[in-house]
Amino acid sequence: MARTHDMGGRPDDAPLNLEEHTLADWEVVADALSVALGTRGLRTTDEHRRAMENMPADDYLALSYYERWVVGTEALLVEKGILTREEIDRKMAEIEATWGVS
Repeated sequence: MARTHDMGGRPDDAPLNLEEHTLADWEVVADALSVALGTRGLRTTDEHRRAMENMPADDYLALSYYERWVVGTEALLVEKGILTREEIDRKMAEIEATWGVS
């Protein structure tokens, strides 16, 4: 049975978006963080893929490509005991207060 992330071959009438996409700063940071974690041996590509593919279907479909990366990275950091959800939430609150972003 195909899972949510396995979209190949599914019928869809929507045209492909072939427009160039300039990455937002946070997307570049998400990519860099993922590479850094891999370089340090803190996550593998297979682990990262699994973390994203195991998301609930509604969450997976609602998130953009790099939002999935961020959610998957957070899940792996918590799963491996590197950070807690509380530490992540505390830092996010600090970032939101400092930069006015959420």
